Amino acid sequence: MSTSPQSQSSRANQEMMNQARRKAEFTSDPLEKLRLLCLSKGSEGVLEFGRVFRRKESDDLSLEEFTEAIRDTGHQLTKDQIEAIFQAFDTEGSGNMSTTEFIAAMRPNMSDTRKKSINEAFDKCDKAKAGVITLEELRGICSVRAHPKYRSGEMTEDEILQKFMTNFEKGSIDGKITREEFFNYYAGVSASIDTDAYFDLMLRQAYRL
Repeated sequence: MSTSPQSQSSRANQEMMNQARRKAEFTSDPLEKLRLLCLSKGSEGVLEFGRVFRRKESDDLSLEEFTEAIRDTGHQLTKDQIEAIFQAFDTEGSGNMSTTEFIAAMRPNMSDTRKKSINEAFDKCDKAKAGVITLEELRGICSVRAHPKYRSGEMTEDEILQKFMTNFEKGSIDGKITREEFFNYYAGVSASIDTDAYFDLMLRQAYRL
C-alpha cells in the first residue's frame, strides 16, 4: 500500500476507462458492449454491476427482471441488445437465466494464472474458511506500514483497512467481502494491467502470498 504503485494503478485505471469508453461505441456484440460500459466506470465497475444483480431475491431471472436490473445499473442498452444477452444465457429456453453465470461471464477475460492468484489471496485472508473476509482477518495480512497516512499518524491501521474494504463493498457495507465480490473487483483491476507477472506481484505484495 505505497504511493508509487497506487499512482501507477490510477493512471492505468484511467487509461482503461478511456479505452473501454471508446471501444463501447463501436462494438456490435451486446455482451461485450455491456462489459466495456462496466469497465468505463473503472476497476470497480464490474463489482458495482454485480451488486445490482445480487439485490434480486432469486438467482434465476426472467426477461422482465433482467431488463429491470440492467436499467438499474444505469447502462444504456437497447431492448434488442438486452433480449440478445438474455437469450444467450437462457440456454434451455426456460424463460429464465442464471445471475451467477451471467456475472461470471461479465468479468473481463483473465488468464488461469491471474485467477489462481486471486483465489490464493482470498483463501489466505479467509482464515475461518467461512467464504467471506472480515476486517479482523485482513489485520496482520495486509501491511499498512508503508501507507503515507499511517506513517504520518493521520490514520490508524484499522481506519486504513476499513477504507480498503470499501473497494469491495460499493453500495452495501456489511463488513464482509465474499469471494464473488473479491473476484469481481480484481477482474476489473486485471483489465488495467498488461502482464500476468505484474498482476501476480501486486497481489503477492498486498496479501503477502
